[in-house]
Amino acid sequence: MARLQLPRKNARKNSKVDELEALWARHSAQWRDTAQVASLWKDAENTDPELLKYKVKGEFFELLSKLKVSLVVSREYEHLLLCLSADAGKPQISYLPLPHPSGVAIDERKKRVYVASTRNPNQLLEMRPLSGFLPRLDVDRKLLPAAESPLMVTRSLYLPGCVYMHDLALIDGILHGNAVGHNCVISIDFDEGFKRVWWPKCIETSKGPVFEQNHIQLNSIAAGKTLADSFFSASSTSIAKLRPGDESYPVDGRGVIFSGRTREPVCKGLTRPHSARLRGKQLFVDNSGYGEICLANSAKPEPIARLGGWTRGLCIVGDIAFVGTSRVIPRFKQYAPGLEVEKSICGVHAVDLNTGKVLSSVTWASGNQIFAVESMPQSMSSALPFSLKRDGEREKLVFYAYETDSAPSSKRMKPHKSTSAAKTGRSSKTFR
Repeated sequence: MARLQLPRKNARKNSKVDELEALWARHSAQWRDTAQVASLWKDAENTDPELLKYKVKGEFFELLSKLKVSLVVSREYEHLLLCLSADAGKPQISYLPLPHPSGVAIDERKKRVYVASTRNPNQLLEMRPLSGFLPRLDVDRKLLPAAESPLMVTRSLYLPGCVYMHDLALIDGILHGNAVGHNCVISIDFDEGFKRVWWPKCIETSKGPVFEQNHIQLNSIAAGKTLADSFFSASSTSIAKLRPGDESYPVDGRGVIFSGRTREPVCKGLTRPHSARLRGKQLFVDNSGYGEICLANSAKPEPIARLGGWTRGLCIVGDIAFVGTSRVIPRFKQYAPGLEVEKSICGVHAVDLNTGKVLSSVTWASGNQIFAVESMPQSMSSALPFSLKRDGEREKLVFYAYETDSAPSSKRMKPHKSTSAAKTGRSSKTFR
């Protein structure tokens, strides 16, 4: 029997329909991964597992258990925010993919975590602990995970890329950040945006302060009760032709700590300092170019410990400092005159501030750069949304019905009385 031949015009029409349906099918399949949607980053689903493989030296996670804290760690060049915690001393590591995360600030009173994402444009993300799940007729509550409190992204503020946010800190209950691209410190509000509130005297000229270009790498905040009680680290105190980022930019011994009150240096002789922090009246700072953590209460820094990498990221819990170390980016090896560049490691180290002894460490063989290390009570949160072994169905359920203290409380909401779905608890799988 002869095969029926469609008219050529109809064949072309059917081919066009097939092409459109294939195109629409691809569109429909995109942006389905919860990691993509949570971070507004299409490649977030492709986090390389190698980046998360770690080694432990000493009782690092047992120490987190003892201190009852979780650590939030930003690994900026791998575009990862990590949470390190422990369950009965056993490691619990979770993550959230973010574009180039840098500074982290934790508001324990309000149960908020803020993260700076420093690409162009900059973003400031607010995260809150999961508090429960909304009542849903299309979800079987038995399938929801047991009570837990991972940090969930609840707000994001976009800022111009030239702000170039680095460190974040709460001062008098107000969120502040280093606007490195403006040589100043800014206050940040999700409704009002940012406002310049502090800068050192060295950027002032006869024409006014120089906010138009990064000249001194003003990059961290040791937060006091007020701006006047705070301290700020920078790589230099001069406006010159060569600027930070230039391979020939001079750094050795030019770094300083500024007083918030006088706006003048109170400690000199540092090399690319980062992560200044106060513990009572003691001022500590990472002397990055020499891989040190230093006490900076006098005109000259006093090294407490030297670690195997570019020190950046510092938080203090009691007598213990958790210090981040990074590899040295090859094109900037001249910024690290006190380090064996090839032996630098990516990790977080627990240092006894009384003795300078490194008690324990967690390191990542494929890790690169750490920016921030901050602690929060385990009772506030002990996780981020994604685990080393991802469970797509669980993630869909969590993101579909999660509740934080910013959402309507299920205790105040009366679920609509319905039929079989409520009685049987069956799920209609209506995830979009």
